[in-house]
Amino acid sequence: MTLTDPLSLAWLDWMAAARIPAHTVARRRAVLRGLGNAGTATRGDVEAWWTSRAHLSAATRANDLACLRAFYKWCARWEHRDDDPTRRLDPPKTPRGQPRPMPYDDLWTVLDWCDAHALHDMRRAIALGAYAGLRVSEVAALEWAHIEWAGARARARIVGKGGKPRIVDLSPALVDMLGPDRGGNVVTGEPVAWDGARLQRRVNRLIRAAGVKRATFHSLRHRYGTMAYQASGDLVAVGGQMGHASITTTAVYAAAASDAGAKLADAVARANAPRTEPLPSRDPNRVTRDTAAGVGSKT
Repeated sequence: MTLTDPLSLAWLDWMAAARIPAHTVARRRAVLRGLGNAGTATRGDVEAWWTSRAHLSAATRANDLACLRAFYKWCARWEHRDDDPTRRLDPPKTPRGQPRPMPYDDLWTVLDWCDAHALHDMRRAIALGAYAGLRVSEVAALEWAHIEWAGARARARIVGKGGKPRIVDLSPALVDMLGPDRGGNVVTGEPVAWDGARLQRRVNRLIRAAGVKRATFHSLRHRYGTMAYQASGDLVAVGGQMGHASITTTAVYAAAASDAGAKLADAVARANAPRTEPLPSRDPNRVTRDTAAGVGSKT
């Protein structure tokens, strides 16, 4: 369906001018196209659209609703509309997923596969995900001009979700994997950059081609978060580096990095293990509940 609604098109233009990440704009465009007439839609139109999507997953529907609400929030801000047709819609509850970090061996399988096939641009992208915890859109947009040096340390100026800036420290090992500085985009080594969606598709295909199953680019970011918390125990610092808006988001990496459950399981297993020696015979003179109460005692 071709999008012709004037307000919807105006919002897309505004997002492009505001440098909203391309994959975010694409997702919102898809939602607007599905509704068709978001700019003039009534509450009944929107609620009928919402009902027609009941067969989709909770995560998809929650994202759809968030996209549409962002549109009507923009309409209200710029006084295009003073109502919100999504007001009576409740987002479905989606369980918070646990991180699935890429294991060490899989990471190096992928990096070595890049070396073997001379895919140096993809190797740089994967390194930025695993060693700096950047989102794929942040990796795609990173330029050498954004990297600053403070002595022997390097720091990258990142514009994250919602256009929020942050500083991310880069290890010397990562800088060695990225170099040399060619100017322009860090991943491509040229003035031209890929958009995040394209880079994500390329990396995901590469991961599968290397023989690594059930992993995506985001598994690299999960690896960074899990390893960073395991090394530091500092949720605030890890959240700051990863660009999390809430410490609650970072807390999932604490659970993934914790070995408390494994220690408890081992302790219970030891307690329940079969004895290798017979139990010692009971002392007939020891105090029991019955003897303490005087049962069987002489008077």
